[in-house]
Amino acid sequence: MSIRLRLTAWYTGILAVTLIVFGFFIYGVIYYNSYSEVEKRINQQIKKTKPTTILSLNDGTYDFLFKSPIDFQDSLTFIQVYNYTNGDIISNDILKRVGMQLPIPMAKGEELKGELSHIQIDGYPFMLYQQAIIALEGPMKGQMVGLLQVASFTGPEKALLTRLQNILFLGSMIMIIFATTLGLFLARKSMRPIGKVIEAANQIQKGADLSVRIEYEGPEDEIGQLIGTVNNMLERMDGFYKELEDSYAAQRRFVSDASHELRTPLTTIRGNVDLLQRMWSKEPEDRSNLDEEALKQMSIEAVGDIADEAKRMSRLVSDMLSLARADTGHTFDKEPIPLEVLVEEVARRAQFLPHAVEWITGDLSTLNGLYVYGNKDYLQQMLFIFIENAFKYTPEGHVLLDAFRYQDQVGIRVSDTGIGMDKNDVPLIFERFYRADQSRGVTEGIGLGLSIAKWIIDEMGGSVEVVTRLGEGTTFIIWLPTIFHAPLE
Repeated sequence: MSIRLRLTAWYTGILAVTLIVFGFFIYGVIYYNSYSEVEKRINQQIKKTKPTTILSLNDGTYDFLFKSPIDFQDSLTFIQVYNYTNGDIISNDILKRVGMQLPIPMAKGEELKGELSHIQIDGYPFMLYQQAIIALEGPMKGQMVGLLQVASFTGPEKALLTRLQNILFLGSMIMIIFATTLGLFLARKSMRPIGKVIEAANQIQKGADLSVRIEYEGPEDEIGQLIGTVNNMLERMDGFYKELEDSYAAQRRFVSDASHELRTPLTTIRGNVDLLQRMWSKEPEDRSNLDEEALKQMSIEAVGDIADEAKRMSRLVSDMLSLARADTGHTFDKEPIPLEVLVEEVARRAQFLPHAVEWITGDLSTLNGLYVYGNKDYLQQMLFIFIENAFKYTPEGHVLLDAFRYQDQVGIRVSDTGIGMDKNDVPLIFERFYRADQSRGVTEGIGLGLSIAKWIIDEMGGSVEVVTRLGEGTTFIIWLPTIFHAPLE
């Protein structure tokens, strides 16, 4: 059973119970008020008619004396007195005119205590009051010698209650049918947005289209909140799906670029190995064009090429391993590092890197007493990456390393007067294997250095700022948060 049918059944059931309870209440109130009037009318007649016994000396029977005449005018009340001693029946004129006699109890000796009861006489409803008449003197003193009966016709009351019962029953049935129809319509209308949620979910399941959103213009009730939550969930899932697609695309690009970068050194190594194999597998007399000195020189060059390409592959594998660790959430051990000592050591060792321009070490005194929370080896690796990049892309001019401080952060600046970059390349330079067009094929490299440097900076809670102009040079500023300041001795 669907939810709307269950809701309709619940609403209809509650309404039916409510109508039944309300109907019984109304019926009971009308019943009580109607028959209360009849009881009141009977009690009034009883007060007017109180018979007393009179002993007849002739035959020892009893007669009855009434305080008021028994033939008073009341079209709805019937009075009858029965004499058990002689069998006489005394009744009012109305009872005589209709030719009706009230039923007399069979048991004469039964003492009647004046209770009211509902009876049927010739198919007509009556409320009957019966009271025993007790002899006050004579041989039957204290015994029942007569019976007073007062009856009131209750046809109008019964007809009213019957009509009321029919009205309540038919009205309740009509209300239940109407409420069921209306409830089913309202439940279907209320549940229509849920149907849209199901439709959207099925559409997403079949077509994997996470851009679907559920349109809803109703109030911000529970269904509105549910649809809003579902739309927000779809939006987040769409964002995650796009990020996942971008991640897969980056992974495919990474594998493709890595394969391309590894293919070149492998091709070189394989070519040189084949050359050495061909040269040294022949007999000396078959090497007609090569003397020993030329053979030795070619072998040395081939082994040198193999060694260079092996080093290149080793650096590539090492860089890829670092990035793979970064992708898996790998981090490194951190401790307070004094910046002045570390940067000065990097500046000293940087002058031995291959470069064709002037290497300038600027003012590093501002680093005195500044500490950062990081790893010494990774911090040195990050600085060397920026310095090596500056050397590679600066054919003339100089490369400068200096530092400055701003509030609770320290900036380490590496600037050059090299080829620079276009502004459109700046957002992409930290992506893996990315190299600006003007550097491709001109300078060697595989495009992983800046990605590794960015990972190290992020792990240390820092950031990097890039200022560049095409043909004029590039400046990288590495911002790192300091932890405390204590001047070094």
